[in-house]
Amino acid sequence: MKIGASDYDGTLFRKGTIAVEDVKGIKVWRAAGNKFGVVSGRDYGMLMPQLNHYGIESDYAVCNNGGIIFRADGTPLWQGSIPLKILTEIVREPSVRRSFHFAFSAVDKTYLYHEREGSWIMREALEWDFPIVKIEEKDIMALPQIHQFCLGYHEAGEADETSAIINEKYGMFVHAYPNGCSVDITPAGVSKSQGIKKLLELMEWQEAEVCAIGDESNDLPMLEAFAGFTVNTAREVIKKRARAVYASVGEMLVENL
Repeated sequence: MKIGASDYDGTLFRKGTIAVEDVKGIKVWRAAGNKFGVVSGRDYGMLMPQLNHYGIESDYAVCNNGGIIFRADGTPLWQGSIPLKILTEIVREPSVRRSFHFAFSAVDKTYLYHEREGSWIMREALEWDFPIVKIEEKDIMALPQIHQFCLGYHEAGEADETSAIINEKYGMFVHAYPNGCSVDITPAGVSKSQGIKKLLELMEWQEAEVCAIGDESNDLPMLEAFAGFTVNTAREVIKKRARAVYASVGEMLVENL
């Protein structure tokens, strides 16, 4: 048995859709007795409706860059935690204030404020019927367990700059991953590679080979940990760090059966 682990945005979901050949490749992979799941920066509730829409069955989900892990039936297996006091400090950083939304991920919903033009959170939540709770800054200390804090910018350079500032000042508590024009902030030590390793431990799949594929900076931890792959639309810096480059997720799965 092998474990297929695919990033979502930019890897499995490209050009506004999931290709038919990817859906077929996943079915062939699972029919051969292997497991498949998505390892994404997204919330579970904004990921699974899309997978269901395209007819993709999965055996697990590692969401929010490893911040939370789910069984196939949606039962949470593990969840990280960011200290709420640290979140109240981070949101006051000048570079963070330039973000056009503050989105706090809990186990079953996202808490949102500071929403401005350019934000995609509410649009996707309405499209896929995902619960959003609007809050104010004074409500942060009353939030439930939060395992990811997300920011959004108009330029990828702003995301890179903000991530560097957060990691320098708050690296003992959190890690900020630039992901295109987004910044995904998780508890320190949490990453996509950590999420997969925790999944293998909890599901007792430690002996299985992992075939991971991704396309962005936040995918590098899992690509490096598992000698992973990338897609041909990834940036050159990602391609250089991958074991091989494929035209699609489906092609990678079929060729590594």
